[in-house]
Amino acid sequence: MEMDFERCYRAVDSRDQRFDGWFYTGVTSTGIYCRPSCPAITPKRQNVRFFPSAAAAQGAGLRACRRCRPDAAPGSPLWDVRADVVGRAMRLIADGVVDRDGVPGLASRLGYTERHLHRMLSAEMGAGPLALARAQRAQTARILIETTDLAMAEIAFAAGFGSVRQFNDTLREVYASAPSDLRTARGRQQAPAGAGTIALRLAYRPPLHARALLDFLAVRALPGVEAVRDGAYHRGLRLPHGTGQVALTPADGHVTATLRLADLRDLAPAVARCRRLLDLDADPAAIDVTLAADPALAPAVTAEPGIRVPRAVDGFELAVRAIIGQQVSVTSARTTLTRLLSHRVDHEVDAADGDQTPGQPHDQRDESGGELRGFLSAEELLALPDSGFGMPVGRREALRGLARAVLDGSVDLAAGVDRGEAVRRLLALPGIGPWTANYLAMRAFGDPDVFLSSDLAVRRGAAALGLPDTPPTLDRYAERWRPWRSYATIRLWRAA
Repeated sequence: MEMDFERCYRAVDSRDQRFDGWFYTGVTSTGIYCRPSCPAITPKRQNVRFFPSAAAAQGAGLRACRRCRPDAAPGSPLWDVRADVVGRAMRLIADGVVDRDGVPGLASRLGYTERHLHRMLSAEMGAGPLALARAQRAQTARILIETTDLAMAEIAFAAGFGSVRQFNDTLREVYASAPSDLRTARGRQQAPAGAGTIALRLAYRPPLHARALLDFLAVRALPGVEAVRDGAYHRGLRLPHGTGQVALTPADGHVTATLRLADLRDLAPAVARCRRLLDLDADPAAIDVTLAADPALAPAVTAEPGIRVPRAVDGFELAVRAIIGQQVSVTSARTTLTRLLSHRVDHEVDAADGDQTPGQPHDQRDESGGELRGFLSAEELLALPDSGFGMPVGRREALRGLARAVLDGSVDLAAGVDRGEAVRRLLALPGIGPWTANYLAMRAFGDPDVFLSSDLAVRRGAAALGLPDTPPTLDRYAERWRPWRSYATIRLWRAA
C-alpha cells in the first residue's frame, strides 16, 4: 500500500477525519501512533512516519494514542473495493478466522501457503497475519475491559489470547498501560446490565444517511429475527461460538451497538458483521463525488448524501432471501420467508428441559420486542418438511440445493470469498440466475461495483430520473458510475 508523504501529512495537518482508517500516523518523538484526525498538535515532519495498519505501527514499537483512540477508527474502505488476496485476508482476519483457525486456517481458506500469505500481507500492510490479528485482539480486549466487569483472565481468553501473560504483555505494549489501569481510566462508568452485554461505538466516515438504511431494513424485517423500532435496528445473530442479539442505533458520528452474546469470544466477529451490515467502512465522499458527476443523480446525491449499501451478517441468510425474492415483490418475499421461519425445527432443545420437544416448531416473537434469533442454518433448512416452504417445487429444491452446496463446501458465502469464483459457483446451481448471483455479490460479498440492470425497481428508478430503462442501454449508461455501481443501484431503488 503506497502512501504519498505530502498527501498524508496534509491530511494530518488539517485533521481530516475522512482519512481515519486509511493510514496511521507514527510520531517517533513521542513513541505513539494516531489517527490522521487526532486533535493533538501537528508533529514536525522529521518526527512523522506513516503506516498502512495499526499492526505495522505496533511492530515499529509505537503505542496507541490515548487521546484519539486510533484502534477505534473506521476500517479502510480498501477492503471493500479490493477483491484480491490481501483484501480477502483482511476481511477474514476481521471476522476472527485467525483466532479460530490460526494462520494455517486463514492460508487454507485463501488457497496460499502461510509463507506466501505472510509475504503478501507484510508487503501491503507492514505486518503479517498474526500481527494483524494480535492488533485486533488488543482492541477487543480493551472494549471488554472498558464495557464489562469481567475478570481479566476471562477477558484474555474471550479476546482470543492464548494466555493471561500474553494478554498482559500485549496490552502493555500497545497501550503503555496495564489492563487494570485501562479499567481504572474508565472511571465510574458502569458496565451494561446483563451477563454478556457490551455497549460500544462503531465509527464511520460521515456522512451517513441512517434513515435510508433503516427504511431498507424495516420493510424486509422478519419477525423473530429482526425488527426496526425506536430508531434502532435489532436482530438476532448466529456466530461462530454461539448466538447473540444486537441493537444498532445511529447517532452523530457513530452507531451505538448494544450486543448480548452467549460467548464473548464472538465479540470481534459480531462487530465486524455489524459494520459490514451497515457498510460503515465505506468512503461516502469518494462515492458521492463520482455519482454526483452525473446530472441525473446529482440532485439525489445533494439531497441524500452518504447513502450506503445495506449488506448482510450472514451470507446463507441473504442467499435464501435472494432466491425467494426472485421475480416477486418485497412484501410477497417477506410473507414467504415468515412462513418458512414459522416451521423452523429446534434440534437442540431437550424435551426434559422444557415444554418443547425436538421436532416442534419455534414460537416466533412479534416485532414489539422479545428474543430475536439468527436466521435458519443450512442444516435447519434441510430439516424442514415440504409443507414448510410454501413455494413452487423448483424454488424449494433450489433452496435445498444451495443448503447442500454450503454444507459440502462447494459454495462459500463468507465475507472473504473470492467474489468472481463465488458467483460462478452460484450460477452452476439449479434455480440461481444472474440477478440472484449478482445481488449476493453486492450485498453478501460486498462488491461495490455491481449493477442490476434487469431489476424491475432499478429500471423504474432509471425511468423516473429520465434515464434509459432497458437493460442493455442502462448497462452501457451505468459505465460512468464505476467503480460505485452498487451505490447507484441503491439510489435507483430509492428513486423508484
